[in-house]
Amino acid sequence: MNKTSKEDSIRYKARLTQSLDCVKYLLHQGLAFRGHNEKQTSSNKGNFRELLDWLAKKDENINELFEKGSQNARMICPDVQKDLIHSCAKETTKLILEELGDDYFGILADESSDVSHKEQLAICLRFVDKKGKVCESFLGVVKVDDTCSLSLKDAITKMIKDNKLSMSKIRGQGYDGASNMKGHIQGLKTLILSDIPSAYYIHCFAHQLQLTLVAVARDNCDCKWFFEQAGFLLNLMGISCKRKEMLRVAHTQKIIQVLELGEISSGQGSNQRCTLARPGETRWGSYYNTILSILTLYPSIFEVLIYIGETGHKDDRLKAQTIMVIFESFQFVFMANLMLLIFGYTDDLCKALQRKDQDIVNAMTLVRLTKARLQKVRVDGWADFIESVNSFCSKNDIEVPNMDNYYVPPGRSRRYFVKVKNLDRFRVDMFLSMIDLQLQELDNRFDEVNMELLTCMSCLSPVDSFKAFDKKQILKLATFYLDDFSSNDMRRLNFQLDHYFDDVRNDPRFEGLKDIGQVSMALVATNKHLSYELVYLLIRLVLILPVATANVERAFSAMTYVKNKLRNCMGDQLLNDCLVTFIEKDTFRLVENDDVLDSFQRERTSHISLPPRS
Repeated sequence: MNKTSKEDSIRYKARLTQSLDCVKYLLHQGLAFRGHNEKQTSSNKGNFRELLDWLAKKDENINELFEKGSQNARMICPDVQKDLIHSCAKETTKLILEELGDDYFGILADESSDVSHKEQLAICLRFVDKKGKVCESFLGVVKVDDTCSLSLKDAITKMIKDNKLSMSKIRGQGYDGASNMKGHIQGLKTLILSDIPSAYYIHCFAHQLQLTLVAVARDNCDCKWFFEQAGFLLNLMGISCKRKEMLRVAHTQKIIQVLELGEISSGQGSNQRCTLARPGETRWGSYYNTILSILTLYPSIFEVLIYIGETGHKDDRLKAQTIMVIFESFQFVFMANLMLLIFGYTDDLCKALQRKDQDIVNAMTLVRLTKARLQKVRVDGWADFIESVNSFCSKNDIEVPNMDNYYVPPGRSRRYFVKVKNLDRFRVDMFLSMIDLQLQELDNRFDEVNMELLTCMSCLSPVDSFKAFDKKQILKLATFYLDDFSSNDMRRLNFQLDHYFDDVRNDPRFEGLKDIGQVSMALVATNKHLSYELVYLLIRLVLILPVATANVERAFSAMTYVKNKLRNCMGDQLLNDCLVTFIEKDTFRLVENDDVLDSFQRERTSHISLPPRS
């Protein structure tokens, strides 16, 4: 039998607390714990040991705990570190689930391979917290043997049940457009819908927008030609650090010149250094920044191309001279400005869709606004657009073709083009054709906008003093959730809607609200969610429907940071624990040390007990 004194328990807790502080710091930063050589004589014992030694040197009390105390219960070995990490992750997830409670939620999921080529499925929860705010929280990541829909469903079901949640509470699904996810026969969303009919599926809006831009780039020859030429330019300019530095120096000199002439003003945050950004292959939103960089750096790029064409290596000289023909052509500048116009309107939509608190009704409105803006540009925007292009050409000494002359393609044979005048070629074949294709793809991709379910949801919008309120449509919305509204609830909802509408329209605290998420928080803040519990339930169900899987994509970005090439042997459980604490940092900060230590004691059998909490 082992017997420990009160003093031993206090010293044990002190050592464990110091180890926990080091663990929490490393988890917050997503850093590695172990070192290749953790012996006392090693010059680098790893982040955990080195941090603990640094603290011991700064504080004599900590040094006494570890150096003069027990050598058998120092609580710094790798197993202790992993158990503390696991306890931190459990307590972080516990806080998230406490905020969710027994309420309804939606799931967002996506799969990707990690650095060690293991297929990982990341899962997030979307729910409305006790303050009425929409939350998207990372639940965890699980290794899957394959990505077929049955395997993904089993992985999701297991994780939901392991966290003591009920599958019957799922009221929304959000995935990308892969066939194993959205397939109508054996897709993941179909398998879940067969068990839970109210778990409505929404194709990630951000992914649909990306597919729209990809379709436009592939289906329009002029757009495809522009991106190919831009790719050649980026390859030539970014092949060496010397050319990048030449571009930076040339751009800096241009800024100094225009500042001296008074054409631009100086100020904090103005005239920042600009680089020729290379777009991401799967992130079409980055193409907007690339086109913007090309147009911003146009005079500087022109100078560097001239320098390479005159003094560069023989092969590079030929490339620079060939690219220069295209680069200083009116068609290249025209297409760059046109793509900037289209991508500029869709870029605002792309950023808005990636907000965690974005609701489905507001997202639908943003899609409609984007289409309306593009339609307005199509009808009335040609004059302003061609004027801005001509102004750019005049500033950069680019020859503007006479619109009454016949079109001459730059760097290509005329035999492949119909004989047409410049005005028809640039206005009809390029300007109108590109916008029409964009509008058509937006209509085809965002078919959810026309769903009857979402049309009914829009009647809850608070914009313009609840102008869209339609009692019949809202009652119809409740029929989509028959498991949540009984026949008696439907009768009560019929009367409750009249009181709710009159109340919120006359309450100044509900004036100026922009979306349903703000309505939800205002109802909780004013305690009206207790009076109109059925209306509030409908609002929660609307907010639970996911908009985009951006939060899941961020989890994969965090995974590449946490599990990198130097940490490619991490176990699956350790990876999940590190990701939960790293991604949910704000929640992790709220976790109390005593809760983690209690969880650690329950998980790990130890002959030393913790002293009672003070």
